[in-house]
Amino acid sequence: MPMTKKNGKPKKSELPSTLKKSGKKAQRTFAKAHDAAAEEYGDAERAHRVAYSALKHKFEKVGDHWEKKDKKGPSDQRARSGGPNAKGKTAEGVNANATKKHLTEVARRLDIPGRSKMDKGELVSAIKKANRRETAKSR
Repeated sequence: MPMTKKNGKPKKSELPSTLKKSGKKAQRTFAKAHDAAAEEYGDAERAHRVAYSALKHKFEKVGDHWEKKDKKGPSDQRARSGGPNAKGKTAEGVNANATKKHLTEVARRLDIPGRSKMDKGELVSAIKKANRRETAKSR
């Protein structure tokens, strides 16, 4: 089922819950990538993966919504390798390629305890966990 209306705007009822709480640009990016991939591949699951991949190149997940990244590009090992047989671990929308300073700031906003003593990998894991918790709480 297409995620965009005839006028090109995303259908909010079709979007994942975290995107419903995100900005219009994030919603449009996901919906247009999904529709293009669904038309190209004819597979709903693959279209969903492609749409999230496109979203993660421009946005990062913070809590229960997506925010624009400072710098475009892959957010983790899996996004960097790309394709249907992508390799590496996903950071679930966390921008694992961001600086430690940026990750610490995101952790501060999510009120993650002990963030000042964490290394970059620990920050990514803690943010992933906090994002899951926030998303579950807001559903």
